[in-house]
Amino acid sequence: MPDIFNDFFDTAWMDRPKATAPAINVIETPDAYELELAAPGMTKEDFNVHLDEEGDLVINMEKKVENKEKEKEKEHKGHYLRREFSYTKFQQTMLLPEDANRENIAAKVEHGVLTVTIAKVRKVEPEKVRKQIEVQ
Repeated sequence: MPDIFNDFFDTAWMDRPKATAPAINVIETPDAYELELAAPGMTKEDFNVHLDEEGDLVINMEKKVENKEKEKEKEHKGHYLRREFSYTKFQQTMLLPEDANRENIAAKVEHGVLTVTIAKVRKVEPEKVRKQIEVQ
């Protein structure tokens, strides 16, 4: 006789969610770079955006969600044979271009999208000086 309980709780036949990195858009405007990172269900507390020692932009995202099953466990005085957690963790390091102003970076989360705005360093145009050079 097959071990029906082991077969029943064997979850190898069930689909598992695939871990993928969030989609990132990079937009360049005359004054700034904008990064858009898809983050549905995330809040600003789930992000850590900073520059590392090399001056590269690092985006960390982490969210833990636990199913509310503790009451059932206490009620039935049993233990879990299967318990699902939702856990999302992501880290991306982005090399910034030379004209990125590392002192002027802002980040916000809105409608499931993290937007990081990196201002560009303003180029100072050299003065146009007209001068006659004497040929010797």
